[in-house]
Amino acid sequence: MGVRIRATGTSTATDTHSIVEHSGRAAREALSRAGIRPDQVGVLINTGIFRDSNTVEPAVAALIQKAAGIGLDYTRTDPRTFSFDLMNGAVGVLNAVQVAGSILSTGSTGHVLIVAGDTHPSLTRSAADAAFPYATAGAALLLEQVDGPEGFGPVHTATAPGAPAEQAYVDTATMGTVGRSLMTIERDPDFEQRVLAVAVEVAEAALAGGDRAGVALIASTPSPQFPKLLADALGIDQDAVRTPDLSAGDPHTAALPLAYDRAVAAAALGGYRDVLFVAAGAGPSAAATRYRLPAETA
Repeated sequence: MGVRIRATGTSTATDTHSIVEHSGRAAREALSRAGIRPDQVGVLINTGIFRDSNTVEPAVAALIQKAAGIGLDYTRTDPRTFSFDLMNGAVGVLNAVQVAGSILSTGSTGHVLIVAGDTHPSLTRSAADAAFPYATAGAALLLEQVDGPEGFGPVHTATAPGAPAEQAYVDTATMGTVGRSLMTIERDPDFEQRVLAVAVEVAEAALAGGDRAGVALIASTPSPQFPKLLADALGIDQDAVRTPDLSAGDPHTAALPLAYDRAVAAAALGGYRDVLFVAAGAGPSAAATRYRLPAETA
């Protein structure tokens, strides 16, 4: 038994800067591509961090669930969909894959929908800049359990000791009356090197005992060169690296699903047997898993 990606969805249009709307659009696209009704999704997990107007309550997952049109009927016999936020920065998507695997193994639902994405809390921009290095984008992974070897392997995680290397916070000493539209990001000078070290650690664990030939790499993009630096450290060919569109900057929590969606759409995974997914960011923390591609994708 395995857990595989049934379909993906993305949203990067600039007509809105709301991550609720972007994630809702991505969710609807994933369901449409899979031919799945909204009531067939038992659980929705939101892994986004930076949200509209720094929303704290309610859970943003509930807002995205509404935007996606999932579980909006409440009569006695209607199916129920449970949604929640799982926030662990860039690593959140692979943490959600772990949780989704446990949920699907119980047989309580046939599908789990993971959504990811970030936006500047001011809702006034979509491209990254020096002060806020994240692009606005939404992405979704629709997961299901299948017989056979395809799907995700174990998810390996690690956190490095010491300071977090990057911090994001609302500065309460200076925000005044506009705190809902502000976010302060601080990165240590050695951020990339520290994140790379922990990313290599978990990637090696995910690759242990397996052949590295025929493995494509999809990794977080805290810098444009990060996936290729990781490939070099792992001895994976540069040509095997697949990335999201980085023209607007780092899509942060949505980087992995956006890169996978882009690679599938471009038929860029042909000839590969597996994808190594590596998520890494502040903490420094990282997670990695080896994903056996379905025959129709490989």
